[in-house]
Amino acid sequence: MTELIWEGKYDEHGRRRAPLRVALPFQTVETVNESAQERQRALDLFSTGRDPEWRNRLIWGDKKYVLPALLEEFAGQVDLIYIDPPFNTGADFSFQVQVDGEDFTKEPSVIEQKAYRDTWGRGGVDQYLKWFYETVVLLRELLAETGSIYVHLDWHVGHYAKIVLDEVFGIDRFVNEICWKRQSAKSGAFEGIGQYGRIHESILFYAKSESWVWNQQYAPYDEEYVEGFYKYVEPETGRRYRLSDLTAPESRRGESGGPLLVNGETIFPAPGRHWALGLKPGETVQDAMTRLIREARIWHEPGKMPAYKRYFDEMPGVMLQDVWTDVRPVPAQGTQRRNYPTQKPEALLERIIKTSSNEGDLVLDCFVGSGTTAAVAEKVNRRWIAADLSRFAIHTTRKCLLGIPNVRPFIVQNLGKYERQVWQKAEFGDTAEARQAAYRQFILDLYHARPISGHTWLHGVQAGRMIYVGSVDSPVSPGDVQQIIIEFKRMIGTGAGAPTTNGVDVLGWDFAFELNEVAKQQAALANVDLRFHLIPRDVMDKRAVEQGDVSFYELAALSVDVLQKGRDVTLTLTDFIIPPDYVPKEIQQAINSWAQWIDYWAVDWDNKGDTFHNQWQTYRTRKNRELQKSASITYEKPGDYVVVVKVIDILGNDTTKTLKVQVP
Repeated sequence: MTELIWEGKYDEHGRRRAPLRVALPFQTVETVNESAQERQRALDLFSTGRDPEWRNRLIWGDKKYVLPALLEEFAGQVDLIYIDPPFNTGADFSFQVQVDGEDFTKEPSVIEQKAYRDTWGRGGVDQYLKWFYETVVLLRELLAETGSIYVHLDWHVGHYAKIVLDEVFGIDRFVNEICWKRQSAKSGAFEGIGQYGRIHESILFYAKSESWVWNQQYAPYDEEYVEGFYKYVEPETGRRYRLSDLTAPESRRGESGGPLLVNGETIFPAPGRHWALGLKPGETVQDAMTRLIREARIWHEPGKMPAYKRYFDEMPGVMLQDVWTDVRPVPAQGTQRRNYPTQKPEALLERIIKTSSNEGDLVLDCFVGSGTTAAVAEKVNRRWIAADLSRFAIHTTRKCLLGIPNVRPFIVQNLGKYERQVWQKAEFGDTAEARQAAYRQFILDLYHARPISGHTWLHGVQAGRMIYVGSVDSPVSPGDVQQIIIEFKRMIGTGAGAPTTNGVDVLGWDFAFELNEVAKQQAALANVDLRFHLIPRDVMDKRAVEQGDVSFYELAALSVDVLQKGRDVTLTLTDFIIPPDYVPKEIQQAINSWAQWIDYWAVDWDNKGDTFHNQWQTYRTRKNRELQKSASITYEKPGDYVVVVKVIDILGNDTTKTLKVQVP
């Protein structure tokens, strides 16, 4: 077999490089649309050692870590994979932000630009092929023996991708190349440049073995075909029909070439032909003809050969071919449009999922984008796992799913601290103390801070503000903040290394739910100006670091009023402040009210400290841009309840606030 070679495919010893295989555990960060009864049932199953009920999964993370993590549990168990990987443009990671009906293009974040660099970047096609090969190797291992994969590509890399897929799956496992006409003819864009208009994309369809799930699908007949072949119309019913021959050239068991009585007339088939009437068990040929006449399925005029009436409304359609021109792209206006430039229409995914999976089967999409695959899988009763690198994609998919009536509960997961632990060990060594020191120095350098020594909770200084660097293992907690403040107060007036301002910047990967407001109040009482900054995932990307693409963003702040009357509790959002340093200026200028920053918010009315359970939510849609600002509940039982509010802003970032309610 001819082999496609790219730079980095083999190591210096001529051995093929294998994809990364670090099986990290997933962390569930949110459970969506689960009732209190379902939540208790899941806890009961877990406490008795029984497997909990299946939950569909929405995973935020890089597929190079997500896919190996899925292998641990799902190797050989995925029935269908559809992927729509990036083609070759950074626009694949952009999205539209809508403010009061006006659209703004949000360019890719640094972590999404990293994904673009990883796939095309400076390595060009070689880098893309390495990335694509490592992806499909893992995807093949996830597939069940009767499973199949659809890879959606365009003219940029489709020809290269097919060769890689041939190598991974085998040439004999290639089933079809589907040509999807994604838009109507283009004239102006290509006029005068000597080029045909590009109006199609390709979908490469492979099976894992020689036997795969297949449910025949049909396309609608076109009008010309209907008019030409179903030209008869019953006056009394208006049903269209065509006439079909009731004979065949070869006799089948029980059939006859003899005469039949049709409406009192004896009729013979043509010489060399036999009656073909579809005999039922125990029927003679005459019995079958009599039955069909009684069912009004026989057309007959005196002196003419009878014919069978085939009604148009009973026909399933044209057996689906490999050129699809009947699936329209997502319209510019409508309920499907989710402001994603690479969004695919639901009809396209419905056709693929219905063809190559059965109800209850497991469908995977690790480039889920706007959520079309997960939404369609949900609607046609398949289990699903959907993943994406983009935080905005995860938020868009969650909103899309919540728009489905009676959507089944699902969970949102990431790899969290486990991914960071792997990175920290790989970058800074095995010895715990030296690794921790090197890690802190690295973060301080990126923050443009100078390290200081001799302290437990304060690690550096920048522009007169003291710096704390959070651990990769755990969120910054109120207890951490208390220790930071105590140590800061002890340092005041101690000499050359003493603080010159009352400011402390706390850098962390994760923060406890209630931290932003509660800890700031705690610090203000101690006359400490405390600011929380998120350590971005981009610090784990060498190229992002080398190119100076790393930014530390300050956390947003949410204000919520609580009105309680007995067991009735109402929450009302009163303010939401986003630090402006990560918001494009054109979007900032379009914002007139704090509420415009919020796209979605949800409430966990009884948080148990395990994960955020989405028990109520509201969000903006294309039809309704107004945001409900209040939510209410009537508690059934008295007690002390922890309430967590989660807000998702228009850029896909989440902010949480924890409240405590005493119900009499």
